[in-house]
Amino acid sequence: MRTSATMGLALAAMLLAGVADGQEARRRWEMERQIRLDKFDQVLPAAMRASGIDMWIVAVKENHPDPLWNDLGRGYVTGVGYYVFSDRGDRVERVALGPSGYLLEQSGAYDRLGAASELAAYVKARDPKRIGVNMSDTMGAADGLSATMAMHLATTLGEPWASRLVSAERLVSDFRARRVAGEVVAVGEAAGIAVQLAERALSNEVIQPGVTTLEDVAWWLQDRLLERGLGSAFDMPSVYVTGPEGIAAVSTSRVIARGDVVMIDWGVEVMNTATDVKRVAYVLRDDETEPPASIRRAFDRAITVRPVLRRALRAGRSAADTMTAMDEALRAAGFGVIEFNKPNADDRTDVAYGFHPVGNDGHDVGASMTTWQPVQRTFELRTMQMFAFEFFAYTPLPEWGGKKLRIPIEDDAILLEDGVQFLHPANHRLLVIR
Repeated sequence: MRTSATMGLALAAMLLAGVADGQEARRRWEMERQIRLDKFDQVLPAAMRASGIDMWIVAVKENHPDPLWNDLGRGYVTGVGYYVFSDRGDRVERVALGPSGYLLEQSGAYDRLGAASELAAYVKARDPKRIGVNMSDTMGAADGLSATMAMHLATTLGEPWASRLVSAERLVSDFRARRVAGEVVAVGEAAGIAVQLAERALSNEVIQPGVTTLEDVAWWLQDRLLERGLGSAFDMPSVYVTGPEGIAAVSTSRVIARGDVVMIDWGVEVMNTATDVKRVAYVLRDDETEPPASIRRAFDRAITVRPVLRRALRAGRSAADTMTAMDEALRAAGFGVIEFNKPNADDRTDVAYGFHPVGNDGHDVGASMTTWQPVQRTFELRTMQMFAFEFFAYTPLPEWGGKKLRIPIEDDAILLEDGVQFLHPANHRLLVIR
């Protein structure tokens, strides 16, 4: 039976936890609020003018929020609602017509909150020439306007304004991709948590070789997120083993065995930011005290790729031109440049990369040095853009008959005037599971 003192301590701990939870919720909201204010004041005007859009309408429906709902301050919607931004020359005027509630009202982000029924009169009074709406063929974050809401908006506005609706795709990309100081802090916090938990997961704290499965490790990570009120950027964490034939299994019931090379690929979400990181570990065999020289060499070779790619990135040129520069730099340094998971049959270390944006999503909008975001490859790299510094190095192993071990390296970074800087400690060591 518990003593009264023990019960008292337990009650006090519960009460303190409640207070701490409340303070943490407010801390996160305050950070999101500051980010929003700074972006509305300093980023949005330039994004609208660069796109030639003098009014931006984000339409939402009850139980059907836009992908930018958190960016814009959330709010409760009954029926339909609109976040409307008008370039008035000296500043961007902001009104929320329809959305309401404590978080929105207290945010200070909007000049006025009103009724959804005011939209047509509001637009008519300002007579915008180009009205941006969230429609995009390629970017999900900029494609929140459903077909029925598009028809509703056109009917509500009437002519000539219905004919002035244009895609706000580039506006959304510029608005999100140019980061403010608060986002640097928030993403750094999220990425730091992701790295810390991944490195704990790839240790004997969690893994008992011959017993623990890949999905056990993934669920352990999910429980840590649940405990801390965090989200996952990619649903179930990818915990996988790579062998001579490539990836053997991902987050399945496959048991982690001695001699395995185990990787984690995942991201953490907090304060409307998301990250994407990887970590790699080797599971010692019974007769080993350290990883084999071939495994260590493969990891070390991967780490030498980072400065080569880092020097090739600079602001002011397109992502496509940057990829050309990255390929040239890799070849000049003696690496093979390959398509993903198609290594050459030679003794070189081959490299494939996928430098995609991060920030609000694990795969975000903005300039992208990837094969799967073709429109974003045409965008120009600018300072204050965040991205995943992601590449894969394939190095032959003698014990695999010359087949190549793929070492993935991925950390979150930001492009500044002086070059690339990392938002958390970049991976520099092969983890060891005993």
